[in-house]
Amino acid sequence: MTLKQLAKELNLSFSTVSKALRDSHEISIETKNRVLAKAKALNYQVNPLASSLRKQKSKTIAVVIPEVVNDFFGPVINGIESIAQEKEYHVLIYLTHEDMQKEVAITKLLQNGRVDGIMMSLSEQTSTTTHLKALQEKGIPLVFFDRIAEDINAPKVTTDDYNCGIKATEHLLENGCKRIAFLTIAPNLSISNKRMNGYLDALKKHNIEPDERLILSCTGDDAKNNELILQLLGNSKRPDGVFASVEKLAISTYAICAELNLNIPEDLKVICFSNMQTAAFLNPSLSTITQPAYEMGREAAAILFDLVEKKGKQPRVEKMVLNSILVARNSTKVILFRKP
Repeated sequence: MTLKQLAKELNLSFSTVSKALRDSHEISIETKNRVLAKAKALNYQVNPLASSLRKQKSKTIAVVIPEVVNDFFGPVINGIESIAQEKEYHVLIYLTHEDMQKEVAITKLLQNGRVDGIMMSLSEQTSTTTHLKALQEKGIPLVFFDRIAEDINAPKVTTDDYNCGIKATEHLLENGCKRIAFLTIAPNLSISNKRMNGYLDALKKHNIEPDERLILSCTGDDAKNNELILQLLGNSKRPDGVFASVEKLAISTYAICAELNLNIPEDLKVICFSNMQTAAFLNPSLSTITQPAYEMGREAAAILFDLVEKKGKQPRVEKMVLNSILVARNSTKVILFRKP
């Protein structure tokens, strides 16, 4: 049953039936009741796609993320979905797999009007923003979260990466570490730079000269990262603390420590940015900087829908910074007596 067929059954115009179903003030109560009764009798269902097309809206938003094998992006998507459901919108998830060329291809695909707005967290390979500016030139509302493009004039939702970089480093220093290594990914990423700047400034604050040999630039290749961490921890001047900017580098550190028979936290203390639910169950339990991932998803989605509903107007928020928390566990614990 289509709207056109329903109108024919009622011997009313297409426009009158459409307005009656939308509870328009232009249509009398009597006519509305007649239309609703017939629609129910004939099991007429509103076609949301057709309705959206008439309003020149797809009722769909896109979320572009670098990966899903990560305990951060799952809660973010849940936060986004909670807002989208309230607005009766669909959410399309696109994965770049940390590949800039895939990110470019996705943004080109999304320029054809299939979505009303886009939320994005950049891939670790993203080094230029031409493809992102093209989205704006098409007038597509855009909001960044977590991994942001600093040079794009669009709303951004992040966490306090710099301050938490300081907190994590000072936590290791307070627990007795003197040689702290920093493991980073993709120096072009906003989160990597802010976390490393926090690490460097914390060392300077405590009159410790940063050692370039303790700053490890890792890649998207897990095997290569393991080799780099093995070299770092296997030499005579190894660090006594590791601050991993992302959780996968902390997990690699645990694996290499087991391979080298290094005990955590006796020989090496470890802390990282992570929303991993199993962090408390690792052996030893992993100290983390935990981000408000779900809240980030909700806030970013709320800003995007504000842009979608008030297209052309200035966003109510240009940049939002949410606070993360340091959760101290056994991987950074002070050991007073070493195991025999």
